[in-house]
Amino acid sequence: MHLNFNIKTVFAQGWVGRRKKTALLCQRLILKIKRYPKTTIVLSALLLLWIFCLPRPLFNKPVSVILEDNRGDLLGARIATDGQWRFPYQAEIPEKYATCVVAFEDKRFWWHPGVDPVSLTRALWLNARQGSVVSGGSTLTMQVIRLARDNPPRTIWQKIVEIFMATRLELVCSKHKILALYASNAPFGGNVVGLEAASWRYYGKPPTLLSWAEAATLAVLPNSPALIHPGRNRDALLTKRNRLLNRLQDQGKLTPSECALAKDEPLPDAPHSLPQLAPHLLDRLEKTGRQTPGVAHRIETTIDRRLQVRLVDILSRRQELYRGNDVHNLAALVIEVSTGNVLAYAGNVSGAGADHNDQVDVIAAPRSTGSILKPYLYALTLESGIILPNSLLHDVPTQLGRYKPENFYETYDGAVPAKRALVRSLNVPFVLLLQQYGLEKFHFELQRLGLSTLNKPPAHYGLSLILGGAEANLLDITNIYAGMARRLGTFYDRNGKYDPRDFSTAVFIRPQTERPGFSLLANNEKRAVLTTNAERLGAASIWFTFEAMRQVERPTSAGEWELFQANRQVAWKTGTSFGFRDAWAAGVTPRYAVGVWVGNADGEGRPGLLGVDMAAPVLFEIFEQLPGGDSWFDPPYDDMAQALVCRQSGYRAGPDCESDSIWIPKNGLKAPACPYHQLLHLDAGGQWQVSSACESPATMLHRSWFVLPPLEEYYYKSKNPAYVSPPPFRPDCIAGQPGAEQIPMQLIYPKNPTRIYVPVDLDGKLSSTVFQVAHRIPETEIFWHLDGAYLGSTKTFHQMALQPPIGKHALTLVDADGYRLVRTFEIIGKGK
Repeated sequence: MHLNFNIKTVFAQGWVGRRKKTALLCQRLILKIKRYPKTTIVLSALLLLWIFCLPRPLFNKPVSVILEDNRGDLLGARIATDGQWRFPYQAEIPEKYATCVVAFEDKRFWWHPGVDPVSLTRALWLNARQGSVVSGGSTLTMQVIRLARDNPPRTIWQKIVEIFMATRLELVCSKHKILALYASNAPFGGNVVGLEAASWRYYGKPPTLLSWAEAATLAVLPNSPALIHPGRNRDALLTKRNRLLNRLQDQGKLTPSECALAKDEPLPDAPHSLPQLAPHLLDRLEKTGRQTPGVAHRIETTIDRRLQVRLVDILSRRQELYRGNDVHNLAALVIEVSTGNVLAYAGNVSGAGADHNDQVDVIAAPRSTGSILKPYLYALTLESGIILPNSLLHDVPTQLGRYKPENFYETYDGAVPAKRALVRSLNVPFVLLLQQYGLEKFHFELQRLGLSTLNKPPAHYGLSLILGGAEANLLDITNIYAGMARRLGTFYDRNGKYDPRDFSTAVFIRPQTERPGFSLLANNEKRAVLTTNAERLGAASIWFTFEAMRQVERPTSAGEWELFQANRQVAWKTGTSFGFRDAWAAGVTPRYAVGVWVGNADGEGRPGLLGVDMAAPVLFEIFEQLPGGDSWFDPPYDDMAQALVCRQSGYRAGPDCESDSIWIPKNGLKAPACPYHQLLHLDAGGQWQVSSACESPATMLHRSWFVLPPLEEYYYKSKNPAYVSPPPFRPDCIAGQPGAEQIPMQLIYPKNPTRIYVPVDLDGKLSSTVFQVAHRIPETEIFWHLDGAYLGSTKTFHQMALQPPIGKHALTLVDADGYRLVRTFEIIGKGK
């Protein structure tokens, strides 16, 4: 017999058959609906109710804000607004706890659909037998529903509702998520809610480190949370725990020895305080989070917990030492240069107490900067070509209108190399350098680099901006130094091109995470670029700045500093604000930038509160805690040029000075030539200056001479004995000879046409004003005249105390050789 098999025909017949069966079923369903319309409506309503019975979100209760380090370890926490220690949802459940809670609460949890018929039947039988409720028969899924509904009264109706919602929850959530929801919301006694909070409160560690005994204790505790409190029937809690451990042994989860050892572990005593290692950072990020919609309360930061602990310990020990001088507050932070990550953040010392404002986050507080901004100006003037590293800067008594800057020790060098002025943090040279660079320009550049506190126009600060006339916070100061190091350290990686991201905001929050239930602060996910013009500050200028900062004079009173200096290279700077209110120190290496502030948060000044004495020791102690072995920055030769530089003045070499070939920033090729070397024409003996009108050119000696202005020379000679003043003109060469009319004297005060404010003494008379003059040959006699009236003469020490009346005056000085100097000024008295 032949079987004619056609597969297409078979499939076609099958398809037709299925369509017929479906049609028949639909017809029957329609008939049933028509026959039982009320039943259909009720069932449809129940189905819709079942589908939408779960609230969204399932748990909508306030949670604690917690701060974690870069490894997920707890740094600190804030209690929830309802007074509960309720940590945010945590998707990861430790295996030990999961095993314990399933064994204790719901042994068929992994297989039932949300309801365990066996447990329900057993509960009904026991309750009927005892005549009261002794067992609820609830599964973990049903308990999650009960917790989400705020623990309603235990009635049959509520049990039906729990069963109804539990089956729906099983459909939308995995078993692992249901277990995580239970662990995050179960009560653990007192105001402790959730496994993570309980683990920290009762055992002082994260749930992942719980032992079998500890996990078993926390597994049985939600069943009777009141048993955890000392003084209650804790024997019942111990009995429950040990019974669970025995059950785990019976199930093969524990060996007999593991079970015995677990039973020997004691129950927890009084609750532990939660870690508070970075409270000020937590406050800062919590405030930011409140301003950012949709931000979760679990914040994983860039902080290194181990470094944070050491930093807090250093500040606490230093505070114990400094408070003997009534200095109570310290702050410090560490930034990783390559990433901009903040590795440690201590906004204040908790040991200071509320009386000394230990709650103030000094890292974010604007404080007077002192001299901490001087390296920025040094780098910017190098970049602009105004100076070279060793260009001589004026360092003489200076009066700029009503502003009279002074060096810290009130001494002057006359002229000082720019690098040396930075090394010694001299005030007058940097005020004059700021005037030359431009106040408005410097103000603008500081804002571009990231100084966020300059919110007033440049004129508000004036030239005192460089000496502490403005306020800055420790974060900005340290972050700018980190940006400078980043630019220098990554210069070669970008083939000589700068990246605008070099100067970016510091980072507190880790940029990404895959952890479930975790969210970032939105405004910290990306670092904000601060400098739009990436070429603004070059690598060479930064390198020369750091070279100068490496040579900052250390205090010599502590021997350990010398050892540290030999083992670690740090570019660093200190600052002290007016009135000894703020002591700063900032340092940088190729890997880290560290900032330190010491003082009183209420602004009280204290004698001896100096950056170099109080902030710098803390700075170096912090650097000792950081990984060492760093090589120093390589010179960025691509951004440098070789040039001839005058050996004595540090300027680009002119035709009349001895020079050396050195590396300078490329923009230094625009720097002015040496203004101090002159070609002098001397007589045959070299004792007098002469000219062609009084000496034959054939007999003249022509020599290059380093000549400073009289005022600079006056101070320069006292610090530089090798300096030789130029010879005077021979008497017969003075009259009418070019160059001979150069005036050999200069006023120290008043230096420029100025208005002098004179206070009134107790007797109602104006105080005296001391006028001072520098002469190239101090022994020369100078004759003093005021408004045409002869006052007297001076020799060697040329100064005179005068009491001119209010109004405009003219001071005339004539030396023994007939040189004349006239200076006009105005005396401003009280009320004018």
